[in-house]
Amino acid sequence: MKAGGRQMPKRSYGQYCGLARALDVVGARWSLLIVRELLVGPARYGELLAGLPGIATNLLASRLKELEEVGVVERTLDTDSNGVAYVLTSWGRELRDTVASLVRWSTPLMIAGPQGDTFQGRWLVVALDALLRDRRSKKAMTIGLSADDAVVAVHASKTGMRVEVCGEERPATVFRGEPAIVLGLASGMLTVEQAVAAGGSVTGHEADLTAVLTPA
Repeated sequence: MKAGGRQMPKRSYGQYCGLARALDVVGARWSLLIVRELLVGPARYGELLAGLPGIATNLLASRLKELEEVGVVERTLDTDSNGVAYVLTSWGRELRDTVASLVRWSTPLMIAGPQGDTFQGRWLVVALDALLRDRRSKKAMTIGLSADDAVVAVHASKTGMRVEVCGEERPATVFRGEPAIVLGLASGMLTVEQAVAAGGSVTGHEADLTAVLTPA
């Protein structure tokens, strides 16, 4: 069955409602977390499996097939391995704002900290994109935020923020801390001074962190 040229999922709420139809497509368990992984960038199957702790390999395959069929995900050539990588389609990338809204909405749920839940540093890309997207910086600068094993670069300018996982070259100024501290800092719930007092550390210029992370 197709709607507006798009393949409709086999399972449906059967309601002519935008929310119901959207949930038909991405409301299944793990689907939006797959979208989260691909918002960071293209990923091979094994990378998706590693980035989604707890998902069974057959369930990942099933969800990817479903998301491909409805036009959210597509396959592409991974130039590093000459294998298959998965990417979001242009329609799939429109979920960026939806995911960002959910991340911001989740703030009260995150205050308690991980409480034993798994965390991966690269997930900061999506979280920071959501939490910092309305910030502006009078001067163009780049800072780093790090939790777990990844350093995420925040490129700030007068037009907004751009967030990405760092390569080998790291920003001169980096804040490192536990996930809850980094997220508290990005959300504006903690100042840089409070984040340092809570156990975080800064290399470089603390003033640059303050300039980028302090809400207007």
